[in-house]
This record gives sequence, C-alpha cells and structure tokens, in this order.
Amino acid sequence: MMRGALETLWRTSAEGVTTFAVPSGQPISLQDVFWEEGESLLLRVRFTAPQIARDGGTIDYETAAKDMLYLCETFVKPQVEQSADKPDQIIISLSDVAVPFGEADPDATQFFEAYSIQNDACIWEVY
Repeated sequence: MMRGALETLWRTSAEGVTTFAVPSGQPISLQDVFWEEGESLLLRVRFTAPQIARDGGTIDYETAAKDMLYLCETFVKPQVEQSADKPDQIIISLSDVAVPFGEADPDATQFFEAYSIQNDACIWEVY
C-alpha cells in the first residue's frame, strides 16, 4: 500500500527518475516503496546498488551504510514529512540486483538498515 507523497514519489520514479546521488558516488536506483501494517507501521524503501556485489563490487558494507543513512535523511525523510501517515520504522535496503520482495536469491548481495525519525533526523535502530 502506498500513501500520499510516497505514492507520487514511486510513480515519478517508475517513470524514469530513478538514480540518486549518494556520498560513495555509486549509482543507486529506487526499486520499490511500500507500507507494511501490523503492530506497527513500517515503510520499506528498496534500492538497487550494483556496486555492492560480492563479486566485482567496489562498495563495502560500511560505505553502503553511510549511503543508506544519507538516503533516509535526504530522500525518505522529506517524503515522510509530506505524508499524512508516519511510519514507526523505516527499512532501507540495498541489493546488487532487483529481487522480488519476500523471495530468496542466494547470489544477491543485500544490506538492510532500520531507522526511526526523531527530532528531525533519521535515527539508526537495530534491525
């Protein structure tokens, strides 16, 4: 389920505005954005980042983690601030290849980080 500004964001990205500049300089593209409702409201924002690949990639986890925080601060947080719904947690993931949500791909390299928004900042949470 997509809501408000995030629905507009996804539609715009699906139309071709998909590459994001991050501190590492690696090319990152938006794969998908969706909400999960349960005991809490989660927002998942999934990106492809080919340079994190185990074989031939040039970006390690520590570098990718800085990119994920940057994406949360400069891309996700402003969209959430415009949305009527506020997630309890934001999950940002990077994958070297597009993997359908919920499916396993043993060859894919994937990194995940969780954040909450507090005091106008993305705060890292244990995921």
